[in-house]
Amino acid sequence: MIRRDMPDVLGIENNCFEFAWSEDDFIRCLRQRNCIGMVAECDERVAGFMIYELHKNRLHILNFAVHSDYRRRGIGNTMMQKLLGKLSQERRNRIMLEVRETNLEAQLFFKSLGFKAISVLRDFYDDATEDAYLMQFRYQPTAEELAAPHNRISRMAG
Repeated sequence: MIRRDMPDVLGIENNCFEFAWSEDDFIRCLRQRNCIGMVAECDERVAGFMIYELHKNRLHILNFAVHSDYRRRGIGNTMMQKLLGKLSQERRNRIMLEVRETNLEAQLFFKSLGFKAISVLRDFYDDATEDAYLMQFRYQPTAEELAAPHNRISRMAG
């Protein structure tokens, strides 16, 4: 995500959410060292975006949306597969996000990718009296990864 993407991102944000982030919200978030913005382009237009934070052992999705004209084309799935590809057994092994209890479409989308609701966050949002589901995806190591030594130094030797 770069500066020139911001008008398109804000358009998607306002189109998708009743309680949308402002441009200042995006800028404040993206100025943090551990915050990453990703856009998906289709036909040279921003079709979707994702904002996520890097933490020591997890990724945390803060905002995610696909323009209504581009839904059901695999764009959200492609963005999520890119993010899932950043997980590993040794480092960041899970992705977390909060989903509004009324956002059934998002709940079903993330569930289809293997996310599970692990808790209910009561009265989570500042803008409305609404609960959120804390959803999590845990990385599943392959048989080869499980057989390999867990110590990074032993992997480097020889």
